[in-house]
Amino acid sequence: MSLTYPISKPCLGGNELAYVTEAVTGNWISSQGPNVAKFERAFAEYNGVARGVSCSSGTAALTVALRALGVGPGDEVLVPEFTYVASAWAVTYLGATPVFVDCADDLTIDAGLIEEKITPRTKVIMPVHVYGRRCDMATIMRLAHEYGLRVVEDTAEAHGVRPVGDIACFSLFANKIITSGEGGICLTDDPWLADQMAHLRGLGASSEHNYLHRKVAYNFRLTNLQASVALAQVERLDEILAMRATIEKRYQAGLEGIEGLTLMPPRDVLWMFDVLADRRDELSAYLAGEGVDTRPFFIPMSGQPMYHDPSWRSLNAARFSASGLYLPTYTDLTEHDQDYIISRIRHFYGAD
Repeated sequence: MSLTYPISKPCLGGNELAYVTEAVTGNWISSQGPNVAKFERAFAEYNGVARGVSCSSGTAALTVALRALGVGPGDEVLVPEFTYVASAWAVTYLGATPVFVDCADDLTIDAGLIEEKITPRTKVIMPVHVYGRRCDMATIMRLAHEYGLRVVEDTAEAHGVRPVGDIACFSLFANKIITSGEGGICLTDDPWLADQMAHLRGLGASSEHNYLHRKVAYNFRLTNLQASVALAQVERLDEILAMRATIEKRYQAGLEGIEGLTLMPPRDVLWMFDVLADRRDELSAYLAGEGVDTRPFFIPMSGQPMYHDPSWRSLNAARFSASGLYLPTYTDLTEHDQDYIISRIRHFYGAD
């Protein structure tokens, strides 16, 4: 069903069409086109980081980041319980073991629980900035320093949160703050890691010969067409974040004080506006009937079939998963749109 107010849609009001047209008319549509490097430089500079390595998806970015850090069979990576499954899958793809850490009350990884999960096999901590909320990076970086661990930040949902770990990985999927349709990018200040990730995402051809491959690598390259869209998005990122901050404030003000609805803590950047809702599934069905799309929260990783732990329902993450949902959140959402969505929620709870 096509809903009047979808959960998300891209904001393509800048130079996207001009840059894509330039790529097409110039016959540069593959990963060898000039806008790939332009986008990598622009996004790295925006974040105050030395190097950017684009990839075909956020999942691919996480995979090459972990691989560049030497993660493989026998290693463990600490991953939040409350995240999208791709965070864990990137670990599993490499034959390593994701070890899950429950979430705090802001949905990000509970930094106070990390130390008890560290073992001699632990190699990387992967904090995820959920729904635009920055993790407790001061504690995470201190633990990483004390135990000699590396940090890969999953920043898929938090463009605008500046990275501090060894590598930060962003998604450019169509529902993200900025997008290229599909795509991702890794950021790092370490030139060796950047070179390794670029080598791995580009089929690992040796310097001696294009068709000599000394290691198994990946075809995780971003095309010049996608990079053209992403480059135009980066040019407007400050504007996009400011518009989204206004959307967050309007939701916050309009939904306060409703019995049966709990507002979640503020976000560092707004990806999705999330709430806890009594009778969540009834609310979601009602809103769908009124033309408003919603999404339930993630199912914890220990509740997924491939990682199943029978005790997963006792997790803090499971408590949030049972009643959480997020509302239409996109840069072009107007005040009128928000007022309508807010009015429908207030009506459902008898708070007109």
